[in-house]
Amino acid sequence: MRDEPAPPRDATLGVEEEFLIADPVRLEPVAAVPDILHTLSEQAVAADLKPELLASQVEAATGVCGSLAAVRAQLAQSRRVLAEAAAAHGAVVLSTGFAPDSSDGVAHEVSAGERYRRVGDLYQAVATDYSACGCHVHVGIGDRDTAVAVVNHLRPWLPTLLALSANSPFAGGRDTGYASWRTVTQCRFPGFGVPPWFADLAAYEEALARRSDLGITVDSRMTFWCARPSEHVPTVEVRVADALATVDETVLQAGLVRALVVRAQMDLKAGREAPPGDPFVAEAAMWSAARYGLEGPAVDPVSERRVPADRLLDALLAHVEDALTETGDRDEVFGLVAAVRSAGNGARRQRVAAAAGGIRGAAELVTLRPESTELAVTDGAVTDGRLR
Repeated sequence: MRDEPAPPRDATLGVEEEFLIADPVRLEPVAAVPDILHTLSEQAVAADLKPELLASQVEAATGVCGSLAAVRAQLAQSRRVLAEAAAAHGAVVLSTGFAPDSSDGVAHEVSAGERYRRVGDLYQAVATDYSACGCHVHVGIGDRDTAVAVVNHLRPWLPTLLALSANSPFAGGRDTGYASWRTVTQCRFPGFGVPPWFADLAAYEEALARRSDLGITVDSRMTFWCARPSEHVPTVEVRVADALATVDETVLQAGLVRALVVRAQMDLKAGREAPPGDPFVAEAAMWSAARYGLEGPAVDPVSERRVPADRLLDALLAHVEDALTETGDRDEVFGLVAAVRSAGNGARRQRVAAAAGGIRGAAELVTLRPESTELAVTDGAVTDGRLR
């Protein structure tokens, strides 16, 4: 048996969930976030909520958490507070990668703030059409040089995380044929996708500066890569997932991302650097994950071949099993993966709901309720409680 170095025991977690505020009848995004946040600020609620790019998008962030249980509790609290506040303003909260009945080509109001104004000015309709929401997971790493090397190790697994989270099959009231339409719309931003392989922090920062100098980002802090060293907190940030319908699924993403980061640190301490890989294959893997989710073919970035998506999920679990054991998350994560495999990911469940109730059925599936913010699915039907 190999003598593996012990993984770090202090890999803290933080999660940011983005939500859409929508009209309950038309299901179109509405610019109600400023009013909702103003009301909540007067109530001094125990939730970290802030505006996103569009005035119909809001972000809920956890604090720094040491366990998945803490993440779960804070996610549930934020969802409940937000659902109650939206209801008071005659709106609903959709936890999905893209509003099911929101059409491309419809300009939405950009949130107040100088940086958001600059983003809107630079990207024009690509920004104002962007009624999409994601889930971002932060894992604590204090050293940015290490963070760059860790991201190199995460690159092959980003498409599988996307396939597992895919939760946006509808747009404009129709089935797009994709599991993650959010990913398709994000591709319109320059450089979206799996990040390049970087030799060190200097190479990473040079790439950011060059992108800014060439005028494709508003500043050197901006990137649309699906994983990166965070620019504002000492973490690695993975932001490949669609916004997820259930707390369970967000907890699952958090557990898997932390395990991937822990495994990457184990590999680095053992002297195993990540291979650069083929950027074209990485792009193909992301496209396949967005197109098919967990149903259909996938592209393995390592073997550079088409394989069943389920096989890559098995490979991911095998890759991180020791790390999950170290963090104490193995049983929960394995159980949640089994639940998603049984019920289907968000895209699959939205399609089942739409088959029974049309586009409104899909929207109902991903609508947060003040009385129950932990949606669950049994045979495609929404029930109170958890996913499993």
